Amino acid sequence: QVQVVESGGGLVQPGGSLRVSCVASGSGAIVNVFSWYRQAPGKQREILASLTRGGSTNYIDSVKDRFIISRDNENDKNTVFLQMNSLKPEDTAVYYCRAWVNNKEYWGQGTQVTVSS
Repeated sequence: QVQVVESGGGLVQPGGSLRVSCVASGSGAIVNVFSWYRQAPGKQREILASLTRGGSTNYIDSVKDRFIISRDNENDKNTVFLQMNSLKPEDTAVYYCRAWVNNKEYWGQGTQVTVSS
């Protein structure tokens, strides 16, 4: 069984930055793809960015110049980050991490990010 846990959410002012983290743990788990999603109130969950085990990244247009997905290659390759810069009120949402392991997907419980003055 694989567990996925996000952390690092919080309240940030418009224009500010925040980094959220995701750890996937489980016996022998090798994550092939990490993805970050978010879901705002009353809206569908949307994918933001993905990172493959080989290091390839993809972003949706609305965040590609502001958000960066990365992996902790030095300490734990099953840990990924989403660095969010120039945050806007419309970035307010619950941020979720998805991990693909052995052709199965695992989700975390989400972490709340609120952008407000």
